[in-house]
Amino acid sequence: MSRNDTGSGGGSDRDARLKQALKANLARRKAQARARSAEDAADSTETGRDNAGEAERNG
Repeated sequence: MSRNDTGSGGGSDRDARLKQALKANLARRKAQARARSAEDAADSTETGRDNAGEAERNG
């Protein structure tokens, strides 16, 4: 069944659902990115300069 087979009103409902799902997905991804950056910032302040020294020792 193609998209045009759904009738005249079905397409706008689908578009509205897709728009809402995309908006929710974007909000969730932004929240995850904020949480990751906050976690990374906390990790770097906890360890201080140890991370830089570890890279020199390992490689």
